[in-house]
Amino acid sequence: MPQLSMHSPVGDLTVTEEDGQIISLDWGWVPSEWQEETPLLLTAIEQLNDYFDAKRLEFDLPLNPPGSQFQKAVCSAMSAIPAGQTRSYGEIAKDLDSSAQAVGNACGLNPIPIIIPCHRVLAANREMGGFSGQGGVETKKKLLALENALPPQQQSLDL
Repeated sequence: MPQLSMHSPVGDLTVTEEDGQIISLDWGWVPSEWQEETPLLLTAIEQLNDYFDAKRLEFDLPLNPPGSQFQKAVCSAMSAIPAGQTRSYGEIAKDLDSSAQAVGNACGLNPIPIIIPCHRVLAANREMGGFSGQGGVETKKKLLALENALPPQQQSLDL
């Protein structure tokens, strides 16, 4: 599977492609002998760089996140949250006729964070909740601040 790494403000990231679709975004850098510059991975890196440079807030990439049907449904619900907005685990759970805890667990298993914006999902009362990416909640806050979507009670905190 082709992979390509990049430096970002939230750490090194590696994007993986399979059958012409993005299947994962992981924190860390893969060895150069595993890196492959495919047109799709170059486009993904370009879009991520544009995102971090505040030139783009939405991604236009073919995605195929692995996981159960429920996990895919949660990924689809997260992908529908516009940049600059947030939803709660409970709101997504209601839409999927599920529990907030199940949605939270599926968010934590998101294989394509940032591109599938699990950082836009908050706990009740607009609290941060968790974030499975490198840096945890602090990274989530940085991503939300980049999108001008940081809840007011979090804006006074150091980023």
